[in-house]
Amino acid sequence: MQKQQIKNILKDCFWEYNFSEADIISLAKSKDRQEQMFLFSKILENSQELIKSMKIFDKSDLKSLIESYCVPTFKYEYMARRLNIVEYYFLDKTLTINELKWVA
Repeated sequence: MQKQQIKNILKDCFWEYNFSEADIISLAKSKDRQEQMFLFSKILENSQELIKSMKIFDKSDLKSLIESYCVPTFKYEYMARRLNIVEYYFLDKTLTINELKWVA
């Protein structure tokens, strides 16, 4: 993962924390699913470069995180749309956001 992308994750997602670049990498590579889910959730909710930022995870970890993520009731529509974008891009699932679908 590019150093600049990790800096973007820090800026977009962790402005209220005192995390370092090494901390972000450690969370992404962690064997603790809760730590990975914490990072995944922060990126899903806040990243301005959602797809690029999600690439910090290994593919198998990312698949598991996407499939196990439960959309919160707070900001449900916003989070569900962002999750669908990630599902579509990484898992080849159906895009449910009409505004983003190709029109024939």
